[in-house]
Amino acid sequence: MNIGFIGLGKMGYNLVLNMKDKGVQVHAYARNKDTLKQIAKEGIKTFETIEQLVLSLEKPRAVWIMVTAGVAVDSVIDSLLPFLSPGDTIIDGGNSRFTDTLRRGDALQEKGLFFVDAGTSGGTSGARNGACMMVGGEDEPVRRLEPMLKLLNVEGGYLHVGKRGSGHYVKMVHNGIEYGMMQAIGEGFEILRKSEFEMDFEKVANVWGNGSIIAGYLINKTKSAFENNGNLEEIVPIIDALGEGQWTVEEAIRLGVPAPVITNSLFVRYSTKDPEAFSNKVVAALRNEFGGHKLHKK
Repeated sequence: MNIGFIGLGKMGYNLVLNMKDKGVQVHAYARNKDTLKQIAKEGIKTFETIEQLVLSLEKPRAVWIMVTAGVAVDSVIDSLLPFLSPGDTIIDGGNSRFTDTLRRGDALQEKGLFFVDAGTSGGTSGARNGACMMVGGEDEPVRRLEPMLKLLNVEGGYLHVGKRGSGHYVKMVHNGIEYGMMQAIGEGFEILRKSEFEMDFEKVANVWGNGSIIAGYLINKTKSAFENNGNLEEIVPIIDALGEGQWTVEEAIRLGVPAPVITNSLFVRYSTKDPEAFSNKVVAALRNEFGGHKLHKK
C-alpha cells in the first residue's frame, strides 16, 4: 500500500523511515524544504505541494498528518479537502485533544471522508524502531490500515481502542500518567541529592533499571539523561507543558475523578521555578531523552 504523510518533525521523520523499513510506500510532504530534501535522500518519494501528494496516491487514499496539535491540524485538513474524494481517510497521529478530533471527524464525515486518530507513544526511538499506538475510528478505515499499523508498532503495542476520538482520549490519559511518573522520579533524585550520602546518580538509575520494581523505560531514560548531561548542572529547571496533562486534569474534573498525582505534577510545571530545583532538572532532562523536547540550558 502507499500512504501520504504530512509533517516531518522529530516524530514524523522517524515514523516515515519506520514505514519505509516495513515496506510501506510513503509519499511525503513538509513545509520545510530542507527536511524534505533530507528525507528524499533516504529513498522517500517527496512532493512540493499537497495537491501533488494527494494525486499521487492510490484510491481509496490515506493521508497521515503528524503536525503540532491545534490550529496546524485544522490548516492541513483544510489544505487537503479540495483534493480528497469520498472514501478517503485522514489519520491524525499527533497529540490532538479528543474533543477536536470529534469535531473534525464529524465535519469530515459529512463530506464522505473517514477520520482516524492514532495516539502515538514511544518517543522518537519508538517512532523509528517500533512504537505503541492507540487508535480510534470506524471499523472500515481502521481495518484497511491495520496491516500497516501492526507493522509499525512493537508486538502487542497496537490497539484499535474504539470509536473515533478514543485513540486520542487514551493517549491523553497516558500522557497524564506520564506526568505523574516523571515527577515521582524527579522528586526521588532530589531527595537523594540533598541527603548526606554521595552517590553516582547514573549508577543509581542503572541499578533501578535492572530488576527493581520501578524498572522500565522512564528509569532507563533517566540513566541516559545523567549519562548525557552529567549531574545536570547546566540545565535550567524549566519543564514545558504541551497541553496533554492539563486536558487529563480537566477531564478528571469533568468526570469527578480524584487525580491528585497527575494534577500536582501539572501544577509543578506551572509553578515559579527554583533555579536549582533538581527534581525539575531531572524531569526536563528526561523529557529531552525520550521525546526530544526542548532542553533549556544556562
